[in-house]
Amino acid sequence: MADNGMRGRVKGLLAGGPPAHEPPTPLEPIEVPTGPMSTPTAQREALLVLTLAQRTADEHVASANHQADKIFADARAAADQIIRDAEAHANDVHQDADDALADARETADLIARDAQAHADDTRSRADEVLADARARAAEITKEAQANADELKHAAEQRYQDVVGSLATKREALQQQIEALEQFDHDYRARLTSFMQSQLRALWVDEPQAGPEPEAAATTVLPAQRAVEAPAAQNQR
Repeated sequence: MADNGMRGRVKGLLAGGPPAHEPPTPLEPIEVPTGPMSTPTAQREALLVLTLAQRTADEHVASANHQADKIFADARAAADQIIRDAEAHANDVHQDADDALADARETADLIARDAQAHADDTRSRADEVLADARARAAEITKEAQANADELKHAAEQRYQDVVGSLATKREALQQQIEALEQFDHDYRARLTSFMQSQLRALWVDEPQAGPEPEAAATTVLPAQRAVEAPAAQNQR
């Protein structure tokens, strides 16, 4: 097909008309006659062939440049689209990150508020428990002091009762001692009187030579003196 198109162009040139516009075809090697140009017609044909080849080459170069420009433009447009898509995706990711950060901050604030409320509630409960403990401790201390005062009063009353009973017992014992002393005094007096009466009876029943009865009556015998001595000491 390339040879037919080339021949058609050459024939058109030889006929003097403008070559028909055809799509560029790939370049193929052109056989240039190597022998001597015997005639002007052959030289003209060779010149026409070279001219056509040059024009075809220029068209191929222009087409290649056009295709390259189109590919570059398409690549540039694709790159721009990719960049726009990447920027849009980046913006979406950044927005998602901002939303996630805002949610995280809101969650953190909520957790902080909950923690603060829990801490306040715990502190309030601790204060209530401490106040109750202090009130209970004060009540227990008051009750203990009252019990101690009551026990102290009971001990003092018991002491007074014991001391009073001891005084009463002491007084009773003192009275018993005085009664015993009086009994002893009376007993000794009666015993002394009895002994003297017995001595007088013995003296009357057995008279002896010696002083007169009046003198004998006033004479104190040793036995009578021994009996009267303790009585005198008791009286003192």
